[in-house]
Amino acid sequence: MTDFGFPASELPAFVATDTTGTESLTGRFTSAESALAFVRAGKATVTLVSVKTGVRFTYRATAKDDCIFVGLLNGPDNTSDYKYLGRIARGIFWAGRKSPRPGDISPDAPSARGFDWAWRHLVKGELPESLEIWHEGRCGRCSRKLTVPASIASGFGPECAGRM
Repeated sequence: MTDFGFPASELPAFVATDTTGTESLTGRFTSAESALAFVRAGKATVTLVSVKTGVRFTYRATAKDDCIFVGLLNGPDNTSDYKYLGRIARGIFWAGRKSPRPGDISPDAPSARGFDWAWRHLVKGELPESLEIWHEGRCGRCSRKLTVPASIASGFGPECAGRM
């Protein structure tokens, strides 16, 4: 039995167990549609994890007008240490800028190639078995902390879910 009263084999989708067996209430997306909706919501932070290698990258996707700007977590402060990675426009991820600025992540970096690969699969409605996509327990639209289990599972608070 887990701390949540579920047998470990029956943990709900929103409960994660890390490598030490400790449970956390962050959400792992189980469908391409839900992950895609989360990233497009406006203030999303997601972590992509390679099941094969364990390599992970954390990204922040911020919507402005008809564009979503993607940043890569590149330092110890997970609220402000994001570097420009690219943008999503008309459903297409564009890595880098026409005129790169100091500190931008290169389009050839593994983090940029990884996001591009994942994005191409998500827009086709595919969530590869070799990829895990997690949110940090904050609403993808307004970035408020999620506390209700159904909200943690979806990645959206009740108010924002009604507006999506």
